[in-house]
Amino acid sequence: MSGVYRNGDATSAFLVAGDKMIVGTHNGNINVIQLPIFQPLRVYHAHSASVTSVSISPYPPPSLPPILKPEGVTRAVSQTISRPSSRQSLRQSDFSPAGQRKAREPPQVPNLPSNHIFVGTSSMDGNVCVQSVVDMRDVQLRNFARPVQAVALSPDYKNDRTYLSGGLAGQLILTVGAPQGRSTSSTTGTAAAAASGWLGSIGIGSNTGKDTILHSGEGTISTIKWSLSGKYVVWLNEHGIKIMRTKMHLDTADAEDAWKRIGHVDRPQTDEWEEMAGVWKGRAEWIDEQAIDSGEEKENESVRPSSPAIVNLRQQVQKHDKGIERLVVGWGGTIWIIHVHPGGIGVGKHAGEKSIGRAEIVKILRMDCIISGISLYTQHLLLVLAYCKPDEDEEAENTKSDKGHKSKTSTASSGSEPSGGIKRRQNSQPPELRLIDLASQAEVDKDSLTVSRFERLSSNDYHLSVLPANKAASVNASRGTLEALAGFGTDMWNAAINPRALFSSGASIRSSNSNENASSPRIGSIAGSLRLGSRPTSHTVHPNLSKPGAKIFIQSPYDCILATKRDLGDHLAWLLEHQKYQSAWELLDEHPEIMTSPPERLSEHTTPSTPDRRPSIADDFFEDTSSVIEAEIRAMNTLAEKEKRRIGELWVQELVEEGNWDRAAEVIAKVVNTPDRWEKWIYNFAGAKKFDAIVNYIPSEPMHPRIPGTIYEIVLGHYIRTNKPRFKELLDHWGTELFDIHEITTVLENQLNFRDVREDSVEDGEKGRDWRIVMESLARLHEANGRYRQALKCYIRLQDADSAMRLIRDNHLADAVTDDVPSFIALRVSEAELSRMSIPDLDEATSEAITLLVDEAHRGLIKPDVVVDQLEQKNLNLYLYFYFRGIWQQYRERPVDETVSLLDHFADLAVRIFALFDRELLMDFLKVSTSYRFEKAVQECEQANYIPELVYLYSKTGQMKRALYLIIDRLGDVSQAIGFAKEQDDPDLWEDLLNYSMDKPRFIRGLLEEVGTSIDPITLIRRIPEGLEIPGLREGLKHIMKEHEIQYSISSGVARVLRSEVAAAQTQLRNGQRKGIKFEVTVQSHDHVDVEIKEVSVSTTTSSIAKTSTPTATPHTDGTRTPTVTTSSDAPPPSSVENTAACNQQPDHDHREAQAGHCARCHAPFTEWEAETLAGFACGHIFHITHLLEALHPGQAVDPGLVGSGGRDEDRTRGGRFVGSKVTHARMLRDRIESGCPVCRRRGEVVDGAR
Repeated sequence: MSGVYRNGDATSAFLVAGDKMIVGTHNGNINVIQLPIFQPLRVYHAHSASVTSVSISPYPPPSLPPILKPEGVTRAVSQTISRPSSRQSLRQSDFSPAGQRKAREPPQVPNLPSNHIFVGTSSMDGNVCVQSVVDMRDVQLRNFARPVQAVALSPDYKNDRTYLSGGLAGQLILTVGAPQGRSTSSTTGTAAAAASGWLGSIGIGSNTGKDTILHSGEGTISTIKWSLSGKYVVWLNEHGIKIMRTKMHLDTADAEDAWKRIGHVDRPQTDEWEEMAGVWKGRAEWIDEQAIDSGEEKENESVRPSSPAIVNLRQQVQKHDKGIERLVVGWGGTIWIIHVHPGGIGVGKHAGEKSIGRAEIVKILRMDCIISGISLYTQHLLLVLAYCKPDEDEEAENTKSDKGHKSKTSTASSGSEPSGGIKRRQNSQPPELRLIDLASQAEVDKDSLTVSRFERLSSNDYHLSVLPANKAASVNASRGTLEALAGFGTDMWNAAINPRALFSSGASIRSSNSNENASSPRIGSIAGSLRLGSRPTSHTVHPNLSKPGAKIFIQSPYDCILATKRDLGDHLAWLLEHQKYQSAWELLDEHPEIMTSPPERLSEHTTPSTPDRRPSIADDFFEDTSSVIEAEIRAMNTLAEKEKRRIGELWVQELVEEGNWDRAAEVIAKVVNTPDRWEKWIYNFAGAKKFDAIVNYIPSEPMHPRIPGTIYEIVLGHYIRTNKPRFKELLDHWGTELFDIHEITTVLENQLNFRDVREDSVEDGEKGRDWRIVMESLARLHEANGRYRQALKCYIRLQDADSAMRLIRDNHLADAVTDDVPSFIALRVSEAELSRMSIPDLDEATSEAITLLVDEAHRGLIKPDVVVDQLEQKNLNLYLYFYFRGIWQQYRERPVDETVSLLDHFADLAVRIFALFDRELLMDFLKVSTSYRFEKAVQECEQANYIPELVYLYSKTGQMKRALYLIIDRLGDVSQAIGFAKEQDDPDLWEDLLNYSMDKPRFIRGLLEEVGTSIDPITLIRRIPEGLEIPGLREGLKHIMKEHEIQYSISSGVARVLRSEVAAAQTQLRNGQRKGIKFEVTVQSHDHVDVEIKEVSVSTTTSSIAKTSTPTATPHTDGTRTPTVTTSSDAPPPSSVENTAACNQQPDHDHREAQAGHCARCHAPFTEWEAETLAGFACGHIFHITHLLEALHPGQAVDPGLVGSGGRDEDRTRGGRFVGSKVTHARMLRDRIESGCPVCRRRGEVVDGAR
């Protein structure tokens, strides 16, 4: 606040209320400053000596109404701007002294409600000045001839023109009705000149108005405060605290009670107080209950919800205390809390007595300091600005120092001192801001304030003023409301209320030293400070004023300090200041909302290594103009993330400098979230050879944008050379999209090509460990890169059957195994276990590979020649057996298939392989296949001594006797010999068997027991040599006799069954032949006759032939197929050709169901004079004879003799009908239609086909 301290000036009085800050200086200047932008509204010279006190009316100032008409604000601001413009034009056109004086008139203040206040100030020069902020002509200057220490304007000063004052004279003076003056000064523009010039010009003088002494005789009056309601006034003199009832809010009947004292509190009666009562300045503060309740208490209630009972009790207490006004007084080291009760009719022993009010001391606190300011922070916390007394030792030492020589001043105390001040010993302590709990009277918090030149300041030099939470919020919102309503931008508003820009920066927390007057802007006229077309300086809201909660202002002669409740942002700034980066990062991570406030307050904690450019508001807040709210939320998150990254970098850098690489890597994983920072730190770790520390935290998923793949390649390359198991872990953990696969595969292939790894090398006691890691990694990378054949080769070399099979199935790579078929088959067979594996175990281990080779062989993809050649070269007969067996089994499962030829080329080899490993399969192959050579098969069977196989081979080539003798001589198996003889059913073979067996009792008994009925048993028994002892002969004879007896019994039973079945069939045949069919003719119309079949008990034929014997009229059909009937009896019968042609118009395959009275083929109805022969079957189907013959004999011409009426012409010529011709005709028809009904036969064929 360099403008306040210009020309070496220093502040002496201070007040903050509403959106105004009023500062009085030792030079007598008054500065009215607009909050929250710290912009001066009015600066005037009111006194010639130090200003001792400041008071405003009304207190607090009126705030902006919730609904303000835009035209009102526009008019007020436009008037303020237009007036300087007119004066500027006047200045440019008028060079007279009067015009120059008019051009130097003070700037106009916008005519807004919050600016309609009066500022009253007192001074050591004995004057009291009351000035209107809006109208400079409305000013009062009154001289009391003695230094005035305190002044208090009436809350309704605008109307009653009343104020109280007091000072060294010890008189409390009430001044009423002093008129206003007019400024005529052209140089200074001071209030004193304005009052004396205007009042003197009209002959009244400067001492008009009425002064009333309300109290006197008790020493210096240091403080006067009017209560917020205006009912009471408190003042402090050397004897104590006095409270008086004012005339405000008094009824007419109670007018005599005005200005009567209602309370008195004596000061402590000690020697120190006797000496210092007139020196210590008392501090009194009337408590604004509404402001306190709406501030911290509401915040506490939101955190701690109250029960309904507590809420009800609180409401009752508030209702009872509504008329009580509370007062806090701090004086010396003592604090009084006083309740002022309103007057009324007394009760109890004072019943009937009328009281104008009373004061009650609620609490008294003793402090170990001098109180320089006091206020109620919350309902339970007292805020005290404490001036600490110097230690006695220091005071004595400084006294001695003063006698000898002048003590040295601190660096902070250099510069000018307040004018009019006295020289003091430089041993004072810095002031402290304390919070006192009213309930426990304990000190809750204490903070020492950094103040310039505090060594030479006294307790009276400090001032405390508190802006309550609700007032601070209204102040913070006032500027934006005016801008939005009036439609003016930021620059226009600044031009209206800040024509002379007294402050260099609105972001300063504490003002600069007083020697900065060179940089302070000069005070000039409106025309000089506001130029057309220029861009006025833009001021922003101070960040601490934008924070919620009450605002505490501490004023010293050289500083103005703004204190707010510590929040998370303050804690973050403190952590950064003390380089506690871990705690700062964790705090910001948990509470990103800290960055909702402007980041300037954190910029001073930024280290030199970080950029000092502040984040651009446009960069963060205007990324998306679709929604202001969304932009703010996005900006908040962006600011928080940026600050987290910055703090994280500092945290990591600190750990790296300490050499704690492991912890630094862990922190990097937490705080670094951008690719460029990852790249930087990984390079740092790689340069320090600290791969192990950082590798576990490198991102395993792609970032956006991506981390350069070179980073991953460097790390992987390092571990390929130094630690291959760790390399494998990383490759499993990282996705292949993170790096260039070709680069890594090249490094791995070089490891194999230059034999850096070998299959027989031993690492950590494990053979070929690194080689397997390299091969597995190569296989995986080849597969990820789409090089499936190379990957399959690696898997086969690794004997990784699961991966190889998966790759073959998914990518159809069966033909790729032809390069090394044995290795492919042995995928699941390790060399160490091969010698210990049994054939079933080996069969199970190779079954998957063998099955694939067999399937692909049948598909033609893998030729059997390739497989057989490779297996034969390595003498892998067991694998050949598995392969041949698979091919043969598939062939046996598919009797008709081309696979029969797959083993034709290897038939002899298959015989040898089957003879080695599977005798049962060998026999099956010998019986089914015809591709092997007989000599080769006999040779293999001879070598293996396979007699049954030899017997089969000899019998297959017709060498029955040789085969039989092999059974008898080599096997000695009579049962097999008999079975062989039965199978061949050759009498010569039986003869050879009998001849061979006659001298062998065992064979004879076997023949008796097993030969059965294959040979005559009598012949067998007769050929047994006499006298030959045969063990078990009796049982053999019994067995053969029993066999023949059983055979006879079975044959007899079968004959009986056969005879009975034949007899039943013959009976059924005869009955059927005798069965007759009755055709009942029903005439429906002249052209429609139904023929219904009914069974009769006696019938001689299976089919009846009905023929009409009378002349008939046959139906004809025209082009529309509509039947026409010829009724003339002489008309010759139509030829059968016409009828046939008409019926042939029906489709060949008519699926319509036959109906009674309709032909079953053409479905035409029968007529009464049907000329063609009709044939019916027992099933009920009736046909025209021509249609029946066509259906039974398709493709054959119909015999006209069969179609004719059987000698009808001959019968007519002879005048009668003969039976002989009819029988002959019926016999001929029967032979042609004996196959039965074609409709029923077709149905039977369909049913059989469906089965």
